[in-house]
Amino acid sequence: MRQVLPYLNEEQRRILAASEARSYGRGGIQVVARATGLSRQTIYNGLRDLGEGDISNRIRRPGAGRKELRAKNPELISRIEDFIDEGTRDDPESPLRWTFKSVRNVEKGLVTVGYSASYRTVARILNDEGFSLQANRKSSEGLMDHPDRDQQFRYINECAKQFLRDQQPLISVDTKKKELVGNYKNSGREWQKKGRAVDVLTHDFPEPTGPKAVPYGIYDLATNSGWVSVGVDADTAEFAVEGIRQWWKWMGKGRYPKATQIMICADSGGSNGYRSHLWKRELQKFSKQQKLSITVCHFPPGTSKWNKIEHRPFSFISTNWRGRRLTDYQTIVNLIAAITTESGLPVKVRLDTHQYKRGIKVSAEELRSLALQPHEFHGEWNYIAPGQAW
Repeated sequence: MRQVLPYLNEEQRRILAASEARSYGRGGIQVVARATGLSRQTIYNGLRDLGEGDISNRIRRPGAGRKELRAKNPELISRIEDFIDEGTRDDPESPLRWTFKSVRNVEKGLVTVGYSASYRTVARILNDEGFSLQANRKSSEGLMDHPDRDQQFRYINECAKQFLRDQQPLISVDTKKKELVGNYKNSGREWQKKGRAVDVLTHDFPEPTGPKAVPYGIYDLATNSGWVSVGVDADTAEFAVEGIRQWWKWMGKGRYPKATQIMICADSGGSNGYRSHLWKRELQKFSKQQKLSITVCHFPPGTSKWNKIEHRPFSFISTNWRGRRLTDYQTIVNLIAAITTESGLPVKVRLDTHQYKRGIKVSAEELRSLALQPHEFHGEWNYIAPGQAW
C-alpha cells in the first residue's frame, strides 16, 4: 500500500484504505492508519462512502487539510521530551511529579503548559523520535570494581580448565532466593481455562513462623547436571556444606570414582562466603571425612551473576515454577525434579528437614587449627582444604 498510495489521489487513497480496513476486521482501522500514515478520520470517511455506495467525488487539493501538530507547533517535540526526561521527576515544578510517564500523563501535562495533543499523537511523536518503552536493565554491579577482578576471573578459569583436564569434579554452588511456602502469588503466568484464574492471598506478608524454602544448588560443569538441597530452616554454612556432602554421596562419588580432589566455585558472600569461618571449618570436616582435597575459588565481590549455577539450574527452576503456587514442600521438590532442557541438564533434589543453628561462632584458636592452604594469588579468595587429618 505504501508503494501504491503515492500514485492515487485523495479520494482513491481513502477508498482503498477503507476497503483494506473493512476486510481486516476488528482493529483494521488502527492497523491501516499505522501502515499508511492516513488519519483515522480519513479512513472513517472512506468507510462512510463505501457504506452509502455513492462516492462523493470530493478530492482535496494538494497541500490542503489540517497540518500536523508538529508542523504547527515546532516546539511541541521539545516539550514532550522535557516531560519524558528523567530529570523532570524530581523537579518540584514538573506536572508529572511522582507519576508514571505514560503517554496519557504526558497528554495531561501538555495541557498545563498550553498545548493540546492526544496521547496517540504523543505516542506517534515519541516513536518517530526514537523513543520506546523499556524496562530497567541490570548491568551495574553497584560496587567499585576490585582492581584484581579480571585477574581473579582468569585465575578461576585456569584452575577450572586444569580440573577438567584431570577429570576431577568442578562444581558451582550458590543459594537461590528463599521462597514462601503457601498460597502466595508467584510471578509469571501459566495456561488456565478462561475465568479460572487461581486465587491467592492478597499480600505476601508471611507469618514470622511461616514456612520458607531455601534451595541450595550444586552444578557439575563437566557432566552438565545439578543437585538442589531444599532446606526448611536457615541458610547457614552448615546447610551449604551439607548440600555439597549430599551431592557427593548421591551423584558425585558415582560419577568420579577416582576423584582425589574437588574444585568449588562460589560467591564471595552468603553462607559460602570467603569471610565465613564456619564455611571453612565445615569444608575442612568434609574434606577429612571423604579424604578429598577441596580447592575453593570465590568470585570477586559484586560479581555473583557470573557464577555458572545462576545461568543453568537456577534459571530453569525459576522458569519451571513461574505462575505456580508453591503451596508445600512436595510441590517445590516436584517442580525442581521436573526440569527438562534440550541439552539434558538432569537435576536431582532432596528435601533437607534438618534444623540448623544460627549464629555459630568459630573461635580464633579453632580457626588457626585448620589446615587451610591459601594460594599465592589472593589467598583469601583461593584456598585448599586438604583431605588429610590436621
